[in-house]
Amino acid sequence: MKSATCSSEEFVYINGEFVPKENAKISVWDHGLLYGDGVYEAIRVYEGNIFKLKEHIDRLYNSAKAIKIEIPMTKEELLEAVVELVKRNKLRNGYLRIIVTRGVGFMGVDPRNCEKPTIIIMSELRKALFGGKPITAIVSTIRRFPSQCLDPKIKSLNYLNNVLAKIQAIEAGTDDAIMLNMEGYVAEAVTENIFVVKKNIIYTPPLTAGILEGITRSVVIEIAKNLGFEVREENLTIYDLYTADEVFLTGTAAEITPVVKIDGRLVGNGEPGPIFKKILEEYQKIVKDPKFGVKVQEG
Repeated sequence: MKSATCSSEEFVYINGEFVPKENAKISVWDHGLLYGDGVYEAIRVYEGNIFKLKEHIDRLYNSAKAIKIEIPMTKEELLEAVVELVKRNKLRNGYLRIIVTRGVGFMGVDPRNCEKPTIIIMSELRKALFGGKPITAIVSTIRRFPSQCLDPKIKSLNYLNNVLAKIQAIEAGTDDAIMLNMEGYVAEAVTENIFVVKKNIIYTPPLTAGILEGITRSVVIEIAKNLGFEVREENLTIYDLYTADEVFLTGTAAEITPVVKIDGRLVGNGEPGPIFKKILEEYQKIVKDPKFGVKVQEG
């Protein structure tokens, strides 16, 4: 790993080097660009605490293994690179992304065309995706890929399915879209897992519904159980969305966001609900706790 002199300049990590942001470039022959052939993780930093970093790195390596990319560094080395980037960029609060692509190679989807993977770590000052505000949504006509085609547990660079749903939400004048699986059950939002509250019971689609095994999702389930709420992982329908007392989304980018209107129908009374508020309060406490992340020492 090559060093660079610390300064106020912002850096990006690319294949073992910390390069100034304006010089951060990869080849147009990189298969991540040509075919979406790669995986990634998005991570947040709260007051210098890289939240759930180890869990994100574990998932990254699992995704890479699933698509047969061998990351040419250990988990510990990658963790150290992430921490070093946060230090260099003096990122107290913000957003990180680790990207691993198949690498540079001749055109054609044959993975043997690429000699070695490309590894990128980026950061930016990014607030919650929806600014922490209540949002509106539609139920998209774009269905989630079935697991038989592309397992959603693989956090791949191929997001066209999600982009098309987002376009529908924009065209409809809403903030986000909720996607169904091929069986017609609720899967997830564009880039978030979804929770539904009915009569003080919290429901969320099971992993078998074809959803990402979200790290924020897992955190919220644990928080909810610790608060004494019953959490059920069950298949949900559009009817369950329309008649819910509360609906909220979870994800690294969106954090925890309440949905107050779906397809023009108010969720509950159209305001963020009490269970959402209790979970959010606990979430905001633990994200800064080093027990749940990797604390970056200043200096």
